[in-house]
Amino acid sequence: QVQLVESGGGLVQPGESLALSCAASGRMFLINTMAWYRQAPGKQRELVASRTTGGSTNYADSVKGRFTISRDIDKHTVYLQMNSLNSEDTAVYYCNLNQLSRDYWGQGTQVTVSS
Repeated sequence: QVQLVESGGGLVQPGESLALSCAASGRMFLINTMAWYRQAPGKQRELVASRTTGGSTNYADSVKGRFTISRDIDKHTVYLQMNSLNSEDTAVYYCNLNQLSRDYWGQGTQVTVSS
């Protein structure tokens, strides 16, 4: 089993920055993908960014150039640096780990962008 614990959510004003982190524990394999998803009220959960252990990244078009995903492989931790936040970024952000075609999820952390 794998456990994911997120931290770093909160309330910020438009244009500000926020950083999220997610620490994984449990049975980890060498090859996996860690990612951030988000779900806004009334909307489906969507991929924000992902990063493989090999370093390949993928970003949603809406966050390209503003968000950066990074990983500390040794610490089994994934980070999401979010800059130039706007109201459309308001959502619950979920950490995800995919290994051996199985998904694990964190409990979610709320990010609210409002003036």
